[in-house]
Amino acid sequence: MSRYINTTPETGKTFYQYFLGKGKIVMLNLLKFRTIADYTNLDDIQPSAEISGEEAYQLYMESTLPVLEKAGSRIIYYGKGNSFLIGPEAEKWDAVLLVEHESVSKFMGFAENESYLKIAGHRTAALEDSRLLPTTEVVNK
Repeated sequence: MSRYINTTPETGKTFYQYFLGKGKIVMLNLLKFRTIADYTNLDDIQPSAEISGEEAYQLYMESTLPVLEKAGSRIIYYGKGNSFLIGPEAEKWDAVLLVEHESVSKFMGFAENESYLKIAGHRTAALEDSRLLPTTEVVNK
């Protein structure tokens, strides 16, 4: 089974080139949490006691929110998920997150921010699998 936790250089480049100059982007995050968070090689941020993946993601969200807001971004929606109504029956996601960024440049600034990079390991520790789909609004004129 393939897991998708982080971007690759190729997908990052394609994202940047496609969305540059298109204005606001909304990131659709589908999240599947580990039963127990995996802080292997993340000693600097590892909690003193074992925690769940969902708890590790909450630490990630709490730590990330100030950096996100400073970049001019905002969380539109964060909610629990489960099975698809339309989609693969075997595919389940624990949570859905929608984050709005003013532009691809603002998103890149956020993603490369030193403060963010110091705590991003909570996300890695938390997730068993994820999907991240950048979108732009369709405006009918």
